[in-house]
Amino acid sequence: MSVLVIADIGVVDGMMHIGDEAMFEAAVDELSARGVTAVGVSSAPEESAARYGIGAVPRLGFAGLGRGDAAARSALLVAAASGDAALADGDPAAPVLAALRESDGVLVAGGGNLASRWRVHVHERATLAAMARGLGLPVVVSGQTLGPDLVEADAAAVAGMLRGAVRASVREPDSAGLAASWGLDVRCGVDDASFLGIEPPVGPMGPVAPVAPEVPSGIVVSLAGWLGGCPPAATEAALARLVDRAAGIVGGPVRFHAHFGPLDPAAEPRGDAALHERLRGLLTVPSEVVPTVDPRHSAALARGAALLLTSRYHPAVLAAPAGVPTLGLVTDAYTGIKLRGALGHWGEPATAPLTELDEQAPALVKRLDAARSQVAEQAAERLARHRLDFSAWWDDVAAVFCRP
Repeated sequence: MSVLVIADIGVVDGMMHIGDEAMFEAAVDELSARGVTAVGVSSAPEESAARYGIGAVPRLGFAGLGRGDAAARSALLVAAASGDAALADGDPAAPVLAALRESDGVLVAGGGNLASRWRVHVHERATLAAMARGLGLPVVVSGQTLGPDLVEADAAAVAGMLRGAVRASVREPDSAGLAASWGLDVRCGVDDASFLGIEPPVGPMGPVAPVAPEVPSGIVVSLAGWLGGCPPAATEAALARLVDRAAGIVGGPVRFHAHFGPLDPAAEPRGDAALHERLRGLLTVPSEVVPTVDPRHSAALARGAALLLTSRYHPAVLAAPAGVPTLGLVTDAYTGIKLRGALGHWGEPATAPLTELDEQAPALVKRLDAARSQVAEQAAERLARHRLDFSAWWDDVAAVFCRP
């Protein structure tokens, strides 16, 4: 069985996005364990094919199109899949269509792309799903955040894709609530990358506990380079004060780790790494940089921390199952929904807005440090249920594609 999997993957210009790759890698692992082969849709097909040892095809050609042109292209691709139109020579979607015709279905892999701020991803996913349905192929949508910013046209496209899916899941209650407002009942569970690098269930007693890797304790800092319109100088100064105060409470070392950064550790800092370097220059405590390598490396780092400070979503996703005290730093409504959702699956979420770091964050760090054992216990209590629900979800996904 072969499934075409669309996700926001591919290392371009030497930059990796850990979270996007982590969700795709987890999906490939779960499908493979159930006898299903993945073919990925990627911004860098050759790189992704080599990284995962699978087939890969380029994206569908929506980048840079306005709404009118995107709608026209979507109609063309759906008609081409149904045999009612032909693609021009060299059309970037031709390899996708060829792969689709050889597949047993489409998986829209986990992610936070279904929002109007990333309209191109809405076009891509809704169009590929419609192409699959035109060929009579099943579609599954896994581990999504819906919105919250969705203009009417994009909301209709997302709702239509979910309505036409055989199975659909989201990763936090806010997204489940939005789906319910559209009259849709979707599964709500942990993010698809939650157990990447953690052993699967063993026997009837459920999963093994996630063992923290042998890395130093201390603080891991993973911050998004985008500050959501907050004043840069003041916000960066407040972030540096928070890291200094956290080091005084928890102890070192302080390690900065970019979830969107260059793979070459000697390269000029870009993405999250650029913000990290500016903050390091403002600290009064020593700090070090842990280079961006791959999702499993990032998971091990996050799970070995005594405290995680993050405005990125996937550091929290990877750390929470191991019971790591985590403070989510909220940039906007979107990051708030994601961080509260990710941490809430494992216990009471601790979050603070970037605009109130001095007022709220230090007290939250003290509370997390004092509640270290309770945080670990809460995660351990939830682990078996989440892991078994996760496995059951992927059993259902594989069953959709493994048709007689």
